[in-house]
Amino acid sequence: MILETEKNNYQRKELELKALLEITQAINENQPEAVLLNIFKFTCLVHLNIKSLILYVAKEGVFENKISHGVKGVVPSLIPEGQILDEKKTGELKLKLGPEYSFNELETYLPVYHKSQMLAILFLRRKNPQLELDLDFTEAITNILVVALENKRFARKQLSQEVLNREIEIASQVQQMLFPANLPNTPALKAQVTYFPHSLVGGDYYDLIQKSADQSYFCIADVSGKGISAALLMSNFQATLRTLLRSDADLEMIVNQLNYTLFENTKGERFITFFLGYYDRKSQTLHYVNAGHNAPLLCWEKDQRSEALEAGTTILGAFEKLPFLEIGKRENLKHFTIHLYTDGLTEAMNKKEEEFGEQRFEDFVNLNLCVDPADFHVKFLKQINQFSQGVPLKDDLTLLSLRFS
Repeated sequence: MILETEKNNYQRKELELKALLEITQAINENQPEAVLLNIFKFTCLVHLNIKSLILYVAKEGVFENKISHGVKGVVPSLIPEGQILDEKKTGELKLKLGPEYSFNELETYLPVYHKSQMLAILFLRRKNPQLELDLDFTEAITNILVVALENKRFARKQLSQEVLNREIEIASQVQQMLFPANLPNTPALKAQVTYFPHSLVGGDYYDLIQKSADQSYFCIADVSGKGISAALLMSNFQATLRTLLRSDADLEMIVNQLNYTLFENTKGERFITFFLGYYDRKSQTLHYVNAGHNAPLLCWEKDQRSEALEAGTTILGAFEKLPFLEIGKRENLKHFTIHLYTDGLTEAMNKKEEEFGEQRFEDFVNLNLCVDPADFHVKFLKQINQFSQGVPLKDDLTLLSLRFS
């Protein structure tokens, strides 16, 4: 009788070793998750005294049913973490489930833990009730499987993050290509920009295009949303704008076509605020359109005053056809400065949760009328830093200053 018992123990250990070998070999071969689960299932059914089993694996706040075999009743595909309570002292597992679910067919359960965190639950029923089930070994190979699944999930997540980082890097490079490589600094035209993206990929865009020595286009824009999609949308917007500028289209046609293209691409789900100005040095005339953007401030050097340029239309991309459009015009402009900015400037906060605001910026401009753009930006940075007192920006901040002489 003793020899028979030893023989049974030997056979059981032999089967357990085969089970362990099969599952570890599959893991070492980096088999897909589905293959690992199948090998684990058939290992349990063939080599161990298991007739029915259900395996739940933790995943982002729920336990997901990965294996279900030999169970006639209905069991949930997902169980929220909050609906599972493992009473370690009593060895009882409490499940808060609806009346349509039942685990009564299964006689025991094995929780798999990493420190205090439950990673998986294996529900079991024996083939032969007269034979014992080696719970320690079953728990061990379940642990091996779950760790392998966790490693695969971590690797997928890491790979996904690496792909995302690469996409963000590409989007950032695309965005940098939208901006002018160099801004002019001549007696006729001086330009200076301050640009602080809220994240690696921002949603602001500014540009300065000199068609000739006497013709200059300049613009600023802010796309709704952030990230890769915003950068790509702005890239498409810039390409359309530059194509239109090369065609000698007037401002009315340019803005209408930009709106139509944007609406066609996004079906009204994304929009862009936009300001476009065109200055002709020979006629000393400025034409402009403000499409729902923060009104740039025009500084008249001769009169020592500033004004907000608001004439234009609504935001671009919200409507298939713009409901109204007004082309702004200013004449007799020989010496002047214009400051274009995005709402990240006016929405900069201080520790009292006060916004910098349009009025504060307008007051600052009026105290520094027709100052050289480079000096203006040095003073502005000092002013905004004193105001914010280290509070981080909550949006992209762009300030583009142009001085025509």
